[in-house]
Amino acid sequence: MPASEQEKPAPIELVFADGEVSPAPPRSRRGWLVVLPCTVLATVIAVPVAVGVQPLHWTAGALLPHGSSSATPTARPTPLKQFADPVLNAAQSAPPVSSASAGQKVPRVAKPWHAGMPQWGVQVYWEDMSTDSESEVRGKARRVSNYLVSLGANSVALSFPLYVDSIDSDSVHPEAKTPSPARLKLALDAFKAAGMRITLRPIIDERSLLPQWRGALEPASRQAWFTSYGKLLDQYADLARTEGAATLVVGTELVSLENSSQWSSLLSSLHGRFPGQLTYDTNWDNFVTKDVKLPVDQVDVDAYPPVKAPDSASVSTIVNGWQKWLDRKSTGPMSGTVLAEAGVGAQNGAFASPGDYYRYGTVNAAVQATWYRAVCEVVQERKMAGVYWWSLNFHVDPRTPPAETSSRLDFAGRPLTEQAIKQCFSSSYAGPGTAGSKG
Repeated sequence: MPASEQEKPAPIELVFADGEVSPAPPRSRRGWLVVLPCTVLATVIAVPVAVGVQPLHWTAGALLPHGSSSATPTARPTPLKQFADPVLNAAQSAPPVSSASAGQKVPRVAKPWHAGMPQWGVQVYWEDMSTDSESEVRGKARRVSNYLVSLGANSVALSFPLYVDSIDSDSVHPEAKTPSPARLKLALDAFKAAGMRITLRPIIDERSLLPQWRGALEPASRQAWFTSYGKLLDQYADLARTEGAATLVVGTELVSLENSSQWSSLLSSLHGRFPGQLTYDTNWDNFVTKDVKLPVDQVDVDAYPPVKAPDSASVSTIVNGWQKWLDRKSTGPMSGTVLAEAGVGAQNGAFASPGDYYRYGTVNAAVQATWYRAVCEVVQERKMAGVYWWSLNFHVDPRTPPAETSSRLDFAGRPLTEQAIKQCFSSSYAGPGTAGSKG
């Protein structure tokens, strides 16, 4: 990367808000979807395409892409997540799942995580669907758990949305797509039964913030905002304690609020409820340009650094690009850092904009696999504490290859990437502070 590119954060292309996962219709109405008039279907597809939007990731009411604003220094667009819609993609999904029958053997992690080991994990994102019965939730969680075990993962992070009404709102609240603590427990039970290290990760949804992002939140009263947020986090801290989770993430990419004095009392309350690790996940550009000083046990990073390289670039070329980015933070080991999110689209041109989750370029599975192999090497060379690949949709059958309309960041069902993950997770790297070699 040219020296001039290392003196300031790389620009980010315009991206859109999170792809909404629409609730599934009641079973008695699902047959009706099959006979929708062709004119309705044509409208759903043609209108978004006419304005340059992928129809299966259209956000209701949004006509313009999510972009940066010059209003404040924190009005920077951030990598936003897109998820395949389990209803619209039902034709390629597996039949409805149910919980495993009593006595069925549960696949378990071969080498369960313990302190000092690398966290080899996957971010699982869950927007709840009210039509899912408890049995279906258990079944989906078991399906996810079995898949993670097959990859060789020892860790899982369960991310789910919380909401604010506007950029200056004073409160944070759950909505219909926020899994309740009781529903979350059903999934965590499945992960626990498989021997997974568990991270619980609430994250502020961004649909109501267009054209801004969660890193630009400016509540009229920070005290009121943190009081509201703290009440929600308290219940997740209680859940994390009772379920034996290892980590609770107290915030993700809340760049504009990172200097708030209210973090101290909030974290003090959480420490009183949860004996495990409290972490914070900062945005990738913020990670190397600022020293985030939140009173948490660890600051991790959602890592999407651009690397200017052709689609045919080698693993070593991508590794060098990452190392130049990290050198802006530190030139040595980073044993106290986890890559809380890492990923790239399986498409041409993705190296230069790994966080552009909305773009639908020509599928190129090798691009994604090369990136994953490179990131794994970086984790080992920098003696990091682990990596979580972004992401796996809680509702999608991971055994099904992604459709043309699926997010390019989907890695499940892409054999080259899955093989890269398996080789990473089975490497001989023993963890931060060790002399473990690369595998």
